Amino acid sequence: MISVLIADDEHLARKTIQYLLQNQADIGDIYFAENGNQVIELAKKHHPDIIFLDIQMPGKSGLQAAELLEIDAVIVFATAFDQYAISAFELNAIDYLLKPFDDDRFYQALDKAKRQVANNQVSNLANINELIIHLKQQADSPFKTQLVVKDPGRIRLIDVDDIEYIQGAGNYADIHLINGDHLLHRATLTMLETQLNPKEFIRIHRSSIVNRQCVRTLTATETGDYLVQLNSKSQLTLSRRNKNKLDTLLNLNSV
Repeated sequence: MISVLIADDEHLARKTIQYLLQNQADIGDIYFAENGNQVIELAKKHHPDIIFLDIQMPGKSGLQAAELLEIDAVIVFATAFDQYAISAFELNAIDYLLKPFDDDRFYQALDKAKRQVANNQVSNLANINELIIHLKQQADSPFKTQLVVKDPGRIRLIDVDDIEYIQGAGNYADIHLINGDHLLHRATLTMLETQLNPKEFIRIHRSSIVNRQCVRTLTATETGDYLVQLNSKSQLTLSRRNKNKLDTLLNLNSV
């Protein structure tokens, strides 16, 4: 039989998961925690196979509790974080439930957790610690220091400092890296413009954003636009409507 620890500071949330587990013949003992300290205490005492762990709880958060766990268990995070953080969970091969979740999504996460239990694949606590550090870094800044990009067959963390320029492609962005690689990211340029530091990443055209540290020269054209040549020798256009951003591009040492 599979034992489960449900950790959430909301009584209704705990009861909801308990109710959804009632029709599972292979679920045995169920334990309940209301905060991170209780998670650590109950996990140490009962060694549950699966932990449904809320991120935001009083005292120690779910992430802090996970960092301190000394047992082998499959962890399923419950979170109200945005899609960016959810992608980070996926990157670390940890399942999640985005609140509010429906029954189908819960059972999908439960089935994955059961398979991990059956195959003795516990959650990698080193990866969880990496995730904690990653989310803390994001919380300290209003702008992203990394982008989580789904590449065919994998998910990649891209440091924004490694980006040379980005071009719009409908609902996707074509991200060009300083090393010459490029990859498609499901995000619009308008979305990325709000996520990246505007002192470093400048929207020079309706279809392009450039890392100003990668700008080599700007050349005026007869049409009133500017030709922007990058360190990679790639060329972009700074449109007339974005001419007010010329000073930002030229002042590469500004803070």
